[in-house]
Amino acid sequence: MHFSSIFSLLALTQLISASAITFILGAKDKQCYYVFTEKPMTQIGYYFAVQDGGSFDVDYAIKNPRGDIIVNEEKQRQGDFVFSAEYPGEYEFCFSNGMSTFADKIIDFEIKFEKDDTANGAKASMPQQPNTKPLAHVESMQATVDKIDHQLDGLLRTLQYYKTRNNRNQATVKSTESRIYYFSIFEVLLMVGMAFLQITIVQFFFKGSRKQLV
Repeated sequence: MHFSSIFSLLALTQLISASAITFILGAKDKQCYYVFTEKPMTQIGYYFAVQDGGSFDVDYAIKNPRGDIIVNEEKQRQGDFVFSAEYPGEYEFCFSNGMSTFADKIIDFEIKFEKDDTANGAKASMPQQPNTKPLAHVESMQATVDKIDHQLDGLLRTLQYYKTRNNRNQATVKSTESRIYYFSIFEVLLMVGMAFLQITIVQFFFKGSRKQLV
């Protein structure tokens, strides 16, 4: 089995919290993408969805910097997961379309660092002066920002879900239209063939009756 691999390095730092791409995975093809972590036990979230092609499924695997497989799934249509990157270094995400002999797949893929309140720089905070208490309105603003961020993340996931659902419905409609079209052609050809067969049988009977009269 032949795999042509495309390798992309996604260097995610504190300035880049997420990276999203859409790519085409050819039949019998395999593509790998990488994310680099500098700290151990970093929370890495990833999302993928097969938008078009075949049965809307794909195989994927995740390897840690030591080459150990930490996730290995087959025939998955989509996923939205978070795992702990135990070791610092380069993590490999590979997608395989080996089960498909001719159908290409269109895949949305996103990697991001999940927020960690205990990490340095994960959340901004107001400097506190000696012998002063945090202002209530500052805490309220921080809570509001966190709530909005959570709601936006949920909205993004909902939009991704409806995008995937819409693409799959369109692919199903196109497939159904194609089947109806070819079935109609087959039905017309079958009717023409039956008419030709009936004419041939009638002509054969008339020829036989003429021979008997002679």
